[in-house]
Amino acid sequence: MKTVRIIGALVAPLAIAAVAAPTALAAPAPRVALSADAVSLSDAAQLGAVPADQKVSVAVSLNLRNGAELDRTIAAVNDPHSAQYGHFLTPEQFTARFGPTSDQVDRVTNYLRGQGLSVDAVSGNHLTVDASGPAAAVQKAFGTTLQNYRDGKTNRPFYANVSAPTLPADLAGVVLDVAGLNNRQIRVHHGAVNPHAGPGGGFTPTQLKGAYDVSSANNGSGQTVALWEFDGFQQSNISQYDSHYATGSPTPKVQQVSGGSGPLGDGQVEVELDIEAIQAIAPKAAITVFEAPNTDQGEVDLANAIVSSKISVTSISWGLSEKGRTTSGIQAVDNVFKQGAAQGQSFFAASGDSGSDDNGDGSTSVDYPASDPNVTGVGGTNLSTSTTTTWKSETAWNGSGGGVSSVFTLPSFQTGVKVGTSGKRQVPDVSAQGGPTGISVYTQGQWTSVYGTSGAAPIWAGVAAVYNQAAAAKGKTGLGSANSKLYSLAKTDFHDITSGSNGAYKAGAGFDLVTGIGTPDTAKILADGIK
Repeated sequence: MKTVRIIGALVAPLAIAAVAAPTALAAPAPRVALSADAVSLSDAAQLGAVPADQKVSVAVSLNLRNGAELDRTIAAVNDPHSAQYGHFLTPEQFTARFGPTSDQVDRVTNYLRGQGLSVDAVSGNHLTVDASGPAAAVQKAFGTTLQNYRDGKTNRPFYANVSAPTLPADLAGVVLDVAGLNNRQIRVHHGAVNPHAGPGGGFTPTQLKGAYDVSSANNGSGQTVALWEFDGFQQSNISQYDSHYATGSPTPKVQQVSGGSGPLGDGQVEVELDIEAIQAIAPKAAITVFEAPNTDQGEVDLANAIVSSKISVTSISWGLSEKGRTTSGIQAVDNVFKQGAAQGQSFFAASGDSGSDDNGDGSTSVDYPASDPNVTGVGGTNLSTSTTTTWKSETAWNGSGGGVSSVFTLPSFQTGVKVGTSGKRQVPDVSAQGGPTGISVYTQGQWTSVYGTSGAAPIWAGVAAVYNQAAAAKGKTGLGSANSKLYSLAKTDFHDITSGSNGAYKAGAGFDLVTGIGTPDTAKILADGIK
């Protein structure tokens, strides 16, 4: 009362007013939901709250700037008829023109730190901020609750946000996606093993190069291929393959992303297949294996690491149905692929091994990242050769992933070949050997053959390395973002696959939703594409 009397004596009217009415509480700052950033939980059993002190890591993806200008730039630098053709951007140029501003990054990082999270890294392009902290701080920062669940289909435990994350209104327009609020889905590798007694059970390097018309002079020398991986490999297996087939290949390098992929798992065979398939087609190409955790955050960080490396060709044999992802999560990775396309980088991704039903729910669905317009989706065929090294025929493999995207609109390079009237991106773009004969692989201490579209994707990455080698020798532009170039050559430089199906779709003359525009005649692609 003494204090009140003193204040009252100094400013009596104000003091009386304060006593007469309760002080109004400030309205809470408005928050905006990132509505496209929550997975379905309808078929999952709730197990209880995530412990408040459990460490959770997230990747906060920011929106691009000048998106329409970026799309025009990607089209121009990859169009042989444009004055900008081949004038690819550097990572620094991309960031300056299209990356989030330093002020936007600072606002996000300051907010995260203010909520009790540690900011672990900011990608060079400013598109991603990695942060971590106890679950309690993550829940506070993103205005949601994390619960543990059990998947009703796979019985696998996972955690997830029970509602879409929210952010203060002044940040919601900056942030696109928050990866790491759930760990429900993991990316799968698209390959299967056929054990046999010796190295002759699958297609050998000589057979693959002969079938796809790759000359010994075009061996990938001077080129580098990046591998997008969520597991590791043993060099001893690669060395055995190289020794047996006398590839003379350089030893692959490893770049760990976000702590790497951890102990060797069942994806080891995938990584070793990818390395050896590249060496089969382009034995002198250098290989960098990017290894990341098999998480949503790991995938975004992996994409950022590869585009910042400026490596011209990437092979991707891991994916997940579009239906198994959040829309904002797809868009976050797509933004990074856009950077790669502007920089002239080629990405080849396996289209999946579940035919037209990539989600495994009896519907039609496609695999991502093969469905991304800035990625070349690669389907699978059953290859047959004559005289062991000459292409004889191919039919569509029934496991070849393909169909119509539910996310992306029809890209310009597909307007002349589209199937139906959906107006959506169609998959795959191209194809190569993926059927059960498989590719000869030495993995986990034994010879085997591995089949699936995860063998087809690195075959195409090897073809791209050979293309870039030949282009460099002539002082010409490399393949760049490959789809526009490849579709322009489709009528003359590809084996058109006209029989077989993947469930809902059939192969036929020209483009189809099982094998795309077909398999490569590499010599013709080089002759007609490099001018």
